[in-house]
Amino acid sequence: MQFNINDRFTKELPADPVLANTRRQVEKACFSYVTPKKTKKPEILHVSPEMLSELGLSEEDVTDEVFLNVFTGNSVLPNTRPYAMCYGGHQFGNWAGQLGDGRAINLAEVKHKNKHWTLQLKGAGETPYSRTADGLAVLRSSIREYLCSEAMYHLGVPTTRALTLALTGDEVMRDMFYDGNAAYEKGAVVCRVAPNFLRFGNYQLLAARQDEETLRKLLDYTIKHHFSELGTPSKETYLQFFEAVLTSTLEMIVHWQRVGFVHGVMNTDNLSILGLTIDYGPYGWLEGYDHHWTPNTTDSQFKRYTFGSQMEIGHWNLYQLANALYPLIGETEDLERILHSYHEKVQRQYLSMMRSKLGLVKEEKNDTVLIGNLEDILQLTETDMTIFFRNLSDFTTESPLEGLTIVKDAFYVPNEVSDSIQQKWNSWFLDYATRLEKENHTFKERKEQMNQVNPKYVLRNYMAQLAIDAANKGDYKLIDDLFKLLRNPYDEQVENEKWFVKRPDWARHKAGCSMLSCSS
Repeated sequence: MQFNINDRFTKELPADPVLANTRRQVEKACFSYVTPKKTKKPEILHVSPEMLSELGLSEEDVTDEVFLNVFTGNSVLPNTRPYAMCYGGHQFGNWAGQLGDGRAINLAEVKHKNKHWTLQLKGAGETPYSRTADGLAVLRSSIREYLCSEAMYHLGVPTTRALTLALTGDEVMRDMFYDGNAAYEKGAVVCRVAPNFLRFGNYQLLAARQDEETLRKLLDYTIKHHFSELGTPSKETYLQFFEAVLTSTLEMIVHWQRVGFVHGVMNTDNLSILGLTIDYGPYGWLEGYDHHWTPNTTDSQFKRYTFGSQMEIGHWNLYQLANALYPLIGETEDLERILHSYHEKVQRQYLSMMRSKLGLVKEEKNDTVLIGNLEDILQLTETDMTIFFRNLSDFTTESPLEGLTIVKDAFYVPNEVSDSIQQKWNSWFLDYATRLEKENHTFKERKEQMNQVNPKYVLRNYMAQLAIDAANKGDYKLIDDLFKLLRNPYDEQVENEKWFVKRPDWARHKAGCSMLSCSS
């Protein structure tokens, strides 16, 4: 197994001078050196072939014992020094101070075909940032992270990737519901891959500590290697950097809304500086279309991170990043101007995205009313988002009052669709037909276009839970089945039609299928 090692982060940024792996506050440093924990009986369960190729590895490499040992934390690549990153963040709106990579260890940076990748193990053991935790991960959360990372990529959503899913052979104690009933679970490790794993919180912590020297080094490093098109670092470049982060963050969240994905923990330490979806914890896909739904049990009371709140939370988090960059810019006017542009961009990009979901190409001024009315009606009864928009592509302008029949499979409780609600639907379908008449494309062209943005298959929580339940019994086939299914989420896949269904009743309140905790 050969990698083109190209470590930049550890060579160009200040390291924690303390080498002991003890919990502590790490000052004036961007990372701490740390060695992954050796595991008892490692076993690779699954490998992403696309990510394998991206890194310049072959299927033969996967069978090598070196591959097994490196990606389960049992050996270190030659001429590398694994490390954990230092960062802070706002958690549920409150400043939490130093957080850092508590259960993630970066192995190395590699270069292949002019692409630069950081390899990171999640669940590889303690770091100086683990606080009171063990730095390990369990199989259930690792399966969810592994499958979702690659599923999101194939959906066209900006995301970190996953290379491997592995068992450690160790037992890990977890209190899944934080209710005092802790139990042992199978330990696991995921190898995550991204151009970098920098978060808003990396910059926030340095600014909070008034460590402008290290903050400038980190920001200049980021621009040099990940925003090089901006040129030489300067006050103007810093502003352009912030605007670029704002743009990519918004684009990511609009993609979330397009496919019905809810992150669940949009803390500032969970937002990538590159606009990539990162940290797949208690995420979920909308089953019933509901702007007020969150998959996170921790968020069930205050509902900060609901589906309908994600774009506004993106703005709040960007405001915190602006505060972190302020010491290097020295004035607020331009930062505020960039921040204020966010809401105008939200309106434009969200409207464009929703037009695409409805098969609309032209721009009409009343589209906001058509879309707003649709979103209101969708929430009158429990209506499956994925099935609704996918089946809507079969709608014809010749028979608008058959619209309800076309989307009927999306309703969880058909009896709840009362006469008054049916009237609202029929009125909307008539408006939709009138709007479609203003388009120039054929039915076939519209259907093809809609089916390219409205997925047929997403990783519903109950699907992931079925794979987890089977894996806990030693059966890993469903992991591979779902992985293959989700590589082509927009294709019909007639042989997989069983997955194009609403959440089954047994999963409505089952642990792992409706709400999830951050426990992993």
